[in-house]
Amino acid sequence: MIREIWVTVSASVILMGCTQTATVDNPSSPINTANMSEDVKIMASDDFMGRAPGTEGETRTVNYLIERFTELGLEPGGRNGNWTDPVTLNKSIVTDVRTLNVDQGGNVIEIKQGQDIEISSTNPRDNIKVENAPVVFVGFGASAPERDWDDFGDIDLEGKVALFLVNDPDFGVSGDHPVSGLFGGRRMTYYGRWAYKFEEAARRGAVAALVIHEPEAAGYGWNVAASSPGENYAVAGDGAKLSVDLQGWLHQDMAEQWVETAGYDLDDLRVKARQKDFTAFPLDDLRFNTDLALSVETVESQNVLGKITGTTRPDEVIMLSGHWDGYGVGEPDAQGRTVRPGANDDALGLAGMMEIARNLKAGPPLERSVVFAAWTAEESGLLGSEAYAQDPIYPLEKIVANLTLDILQTAGPANDVIQVGEGQSELEEMMAATAATQGRTVAPEGLPENGLFYRADHFSLARRGVPVMLIMGIAGGPDLKDGGREAGDAWVQGYIDNRYHNQNDAWNPDWDLRGAAQDVELFLDMTRQMGNSDDWPELKSTSEFKALREASAEARE
Repeated sequence: MIREIWVTVSASVILMGCTQTATVDNPSSPINTANMSEDVKIMASDDFMGRAPGTEGETRTVNYLIERFTELGLEPGGRNGNWTDPVTLNKSIVTDVRTLNVDQGGNVIEIKQGQDIEISSTNPRDNIKVENAPVVFVGFGASAPERDWDDFGDIDLEGKVALFLVNDPDFGVSGDHPVSGLFGGRRMTYYGRWAYKFEEAARRGAVAALVIHEPEAAGYGWNVAASSPGENYAVAGDGAKLSVDLQGWLHQDMAEQWVETAGYDLDDLRVKARQKDFTAFPLDDLRFNTDLALSVETVESQNVLGKITGTTRPDEVIMLSGHWDGYGVGEPDAQGRTVRPGANDDALGLAGMMEIARNLKAGPPLERSVVFAAWTAEESGLLGSEAYAQDPIYPLEKIVANLTLDILQTAGPANDVIQVGEGQSELEEMMAATAATQGRTVAPEGLPENGLFYRADHFSLARRGVPVMLIMGIAGGPDLKDGGREAGDAWVQGYIDNRYHNQNDAWNPDWDLRGAAQDVELFLDMTRQMGNSDDWPELKSTSEFKALREASAEARE
């Protein structure tokens, strides 16, 4: 238990010999926004080819990160004194769609990849053929005994296609609806995530799992869901997850055609799926058919790790992290651009992490160790952090906390910081106390339905009981000093609509990084506080992972 609230006035940890590099437009800040901008400018340049795993872009990115970590004075944080920790991935790409349709008694609906569906595989096979597989509507596909909820009943999904609604049963319902508040309300639970739905379908023997895409419930448009049609990655080896042969998104317009052909109405099915007595059922005699050729290769990728060894308790670790990978090279956009630079997502997060490292190296050493992790394959399903969590270098039970930076806002200073997730750990109180020293408050997510707590690399550690904290700029609009919440919301919407995961996520010399610097400084101060404390932040009773952390309590005594 944290015995007292950790509070460190930012002014007391600012100088540490670093005033000469303070931000020009905010001389009291230890975070140098010019450094951050320069790191992003380099990593988001065309030379880095969008930073896709297993490409020349990865080689250049990893080399750059090692060079920067070395310049910052970090030690190699990988195994056996290495900077990198290997991650073996299976990469598959659908190269030929020979057949893709559904058939209802001879009424055939042809389906176009990328337009009507985004379908791929995480199983390393050269060809996947599905013939006359029954399509089963499974509602929201939640099996949640603690909520007395089971969408599957006695249905046998072996060899069938599971068709899911996105998000949770109580998303978007009125306050007087019988299911209101049973899951997370506007805040998506893990049951609402597509990753859970695919895993549940695999556990039940389905041959394919498709989630109906609805922009509001998914949290992003079809352009994002179908940004890399037919491409997928999975961790190779013994740690590979059980998975369906085929998985993906089904466009809402195509889903409506499917259910109408089977004699149903999608709006009516959504209403039925929100009733406690709903159970999955076949969509009449609707059958799914596909014959796909895939190219499959093994990709050797790398997590990059640096560290600062603690002076008295080096085995106790605070971990700062972000992901280095992006979406690589895609089809030309309207301007003919093919590189998806990933400037904000997540080169800017890494730039912030490096500013934390620079400040820590310039100040007095901490008692605990600090590890800086730049993960691979986040955009492919949090795979770099998942591979690490399966085989950690630093035991998970001795990680004090993981602090993750993934997308920082570029619209200027804010009166608050957005907290992603709620009711997880005592880090929440620590964040509030530390933000107060900056003259800021903590605000809840403005878009909790997007389930961001489950969509960044910290979750690979969180699901194993590690206390975590995520700062993610698209969690909701901050209360900007110039324009307030309205201006903050406009920045978030503009980023999601126009730049998220596409060629427009590019470095911009006109960014106002003072707000990003506030968030980076917040994590810097929290790291210093934990680094010289002998307390361990605990998970709260409302965290679904509390029992996992408690099981390893003896290792922290």
